[in-house]
Amino acid sequence: MRDEIRKKMKETADYIFCHPELSLQEKKSSRKLAEFLEGEGFSVRWGLAGFETAFLAEWGDDEPVIGFLAEYDALPGLGQEPVPEKSSPLDGKTDSGHGCGHNLLGTACAGAACALKDKMEEEGLRGTVRVYGCPAEEIVVGKIRMNEEGVFDDLSAAVTWHPFDRNRVSFDIWQAQDIKNYRFYGTAAHASKHPEMGRSALDAAELMNVGVNYLREHVADDVRMHYTYTNTDGPANIVPPFASTNYFIRSNKWERTKDTSGRVDDCARGAAIMTGTKVEIERVTCNKEMKVNRTLAEVFYGEMKKIPTPSYTDDELKFAAEISDKAGFDNQGTYFTGLEPLEDEPVPLAIGTDVSDVSHTVPTVMLSAACMCRETPLHHWAATAQAGMSIGQKGMLYAAECMAMGAYRLMAEPELIRKAWEEMDDAGGESGLRTKMK
Repeated sequence: MRDEIRKKMKETADYIFCHPELSLQEKKSSRKLAEFLEGEGFSVRWGLAGFETAFLAEWGDDEPVIGFLAEYDALPGLGQEPVPEKSSPLDGKTDSGHGCGHNLLGTACAGAACALKDKMEEEGLRGTVRVYGCPAEEIVVGKIRMNEEGVFDDLSAAVTWHPFDRNRVSFDIWQAQDIKNYRFYGTAAHASKHPEMGRSALDAAELMNVGVNYLREHVADDVRMHYTYTNTDGPANIVPPFASTNYFIRSNKWERTKDTSGRVDDCARGAAIMTGTKVEIERVTCNKEMKVNRTLAEVFYGEMKKIPTPSYTDDELKFAAEISDKAGFDNQGTYFTGLEPLEDEPVPLAIGTDVSDVSHTVPTVMLSAACMCRETPLHHWAATAQAGMSIGQKGMLYAAECMAMGAYRLMAEPELIRKAWEEMDDAGGESGLRTKMK
């Protein structure tokens, strides 16, 4: 990878870190990535799937077509200076921050695409390199709609990564999720003088949650149902005419998630009948589980083994030690490790991503790179802090190089792509095996 690309990557990641933008608001972040790619010879088209902050950057005009999936949205409440202790929001401007490292994620995808383009030009390889600017991953919306509208349909393979606390091929089953809002409508009344005239929406919400908590005994072990109240305003002497909850329903299989979600709906409807209220059920978004691809995992793992994992300066190790102490991480002084082996079987993962839906349309591979010290959780102030300094950027550069070399193997050996599609078809892919170079 050219030193100039590395320099641009660091500048871009730092800029996006210093300008954190929430889902669907990523105007500066998406523009910065697009400008980086335009400067390296990619053409850019905006407005994919109706998203203002979604773009497609493309170079080449032949098959195979490799697409890197870039993300750049931040999280609310995680504004943080790149220091080893919890601080006020960055420059006091916003409480948003990159507690999931998406300032690094999108930038590494752009850098990998540029490095792949350079190698293809050097060797005269034909093919097309794309970077998809994907907004709103944190609210599980961006790639879902993009996939539904066919944005990824002509890809030969999709490549992405995620910042974590270790280096590995992410041979993981990210969870299938159904995210819903439940709104109960009742009748207000004076709670003491005329309680018989009231119909409590809050009672309905509480009874729904009681029903769901009894349901937990009768679902598969991997099913998770999380809820919170999103509206409980009003004085206690008025029968609440409105109450609302938000639910995340998850498992390792979409069919199981969908079945459980229907049973949760029944709990809501039953609660409404019991309380004489009405319920409105809104699906916010949903995604399937990740469909792993062994062929791609082995190709990229083979390349990762050839690339040295990052080494760290004394200052970086001191930073890791201090932040581990301040945040209470139980890493016992082992802050970073090398490349972890590729697992023999897929690993169920207790989190979800909108990348999963793409994996049902096209063979997809995801890598992980250590952009934070061991035991650092995502969506945490310590993750934000490390995403904004050299520890995070070293993981970003490593991930970019690994993705570029793995994608180069696919370009140079298209039979690997055919094998990945055959595997996807055998596993029950949504589309039949494509006969052209995919």
